[in-house]
Amino acid sequence: MSAVNRVFAAQLAGLPVFGPDGESIGKVRDVVAGLRLDQQPPRVLGLVVELATRRRVFVPMLRVTSIEPNAVTLATGSVNMRHFTQRPNEVLVCGQLLDAHSTLVGTDTRVTVVDAALEPTRTRDWVLAKLAIRERSTRLALGRRRAAMHVVPWSEVAGLGLTDLAGQPQGAGQLLMLFDTMRAVDVAATVRDLPLKRRHEVADAMDDERLADVIEELPDDDQKELLGYLPEERAADILEAMNPDDAADLLSELAPAEQRRLLELMEPEESAPVKRLLAYSPDTAGGLMTPEPVVLTPDATIAEALAHIRNADLPAALATMVFVCRPPSATPTGRFVGVVHFQRLLREPPAELIASAVDTDLAALPPTASLPEVTRYFAAYNLACGPVVDAEDHLLGAVTVDDVLDHLLPDGWRETGLRDVADGVETSGTSETAEPQGAERA
Repeated sequence: MSAVNRVFAAQLAGLPVFGPDGESIGKVRDVVAGLRLDQQPPRVLGLVVELATRRRVFVPMLRVTSIEPNAVTLATGSVNMRHFTQRPNEVLVCGQLLDAHSTLVGTDTRVTVVDAALEPTRTRDWVLAKLAIRERSTRLALGRRRAAMHVVPWSEVAGLGLTDLAGQPQGAGQLLMLFDTMRAVDVAATVRDLPLKRRHEVADAMDDERLADVIEELPDDDQKELLGYLPEERAADILEAMNPDDAADLLSELAPAEQRRLLELMEPEESAPVKRLLAYSPDTAGGLMTPEPVVLTPDATIAEALAHIRNADLPAALATMVFVCRPPSATPTGRFVGVVHFQRLLREPPAELIASAVDTDLAALPPTASLPEVTRYFAAYNLACGPVVDAEDHLLGAVTVDDVLDHLLPDGWRETGLRDVADGVETSGTSETAEPQGAERA
């Protein structure tokens, strides 16, 4: 391994990982360390690396040949491709150790762990030699500056054993900072791998919008568990922040009494579209659709339409199509006129009315269309998004291709990731092995 004197765990998180020939392997998501009963620095066992298939695997530190400011490189050899599972004596440095509360040895000074430094030893092992800490002050004097951060040896900090981490309440500020640069689906994968206590602490610290995005990416059982943990009022707020179709899917998994209670706690204007979606079977166009596509009246201009689809919060699939309807524009709308494809919008003068660019020939889906019918529709018309229209020509919503894929994939696909694909991953530097998962962590 190239000479590196010290590297901090938070700096490692998110770094790309490359094989010996420069091929991309994935990204570092966490550092695994084995805690000890004494005060000696814990040994760093390896890295949790997320592959392109979103599966997270364990890479032993002996496989790491270099750690640079912008990348980690692996040596030639086999890496177990089974999904990473944390062992009882292990700690996830970013996921569990950061934000931990402890005290300085021999004092009553309370501190919070901000980061952990990995340092190599003469035997090629790596240890968590030092901790970046910040003093926790109980004084709330007006204008008091935030306590300075200090780097101290591991042995000078007490109360960081596994039982301590499992029993004490813990903040999540440092972990949320790491999440800032991650997509919601990647945050969801990280949260799912955390112990239940830590998962709840992270949920408590997240704002409603971010937590809603993360919950949408979790497997069904984890969605229900996390929603059940939250106070009812906040659970209703989270459902309001979710996309209506995702909120409806989650509510449909709950007991009828719990479902009714949460709908009652939601604001009427937020619960109304969710209730409409719950009226349809989840494997029909009505159950798959989102009731919030981009809807404009025929007298809107091309420039207005382009402004709507440029909205950064609009899902990519919904941005491929503008739906033209008579007033009212909220679903269910007035008479459905047709659609305008975004490529057509790019070719038209901005001052032109969208009525001049409407595609009136595209067939619409009825809300009762089955999943196979919806799938054939998307395949036949090569669409990323399609209208759902009732018998009276009212636009009810739009189905997107990602909604279709969600329901075509096997149950539990979010939990397993693309495991079947990952089973076939093999590179010149990293290949699958049949050894027991985590054998090199003994």
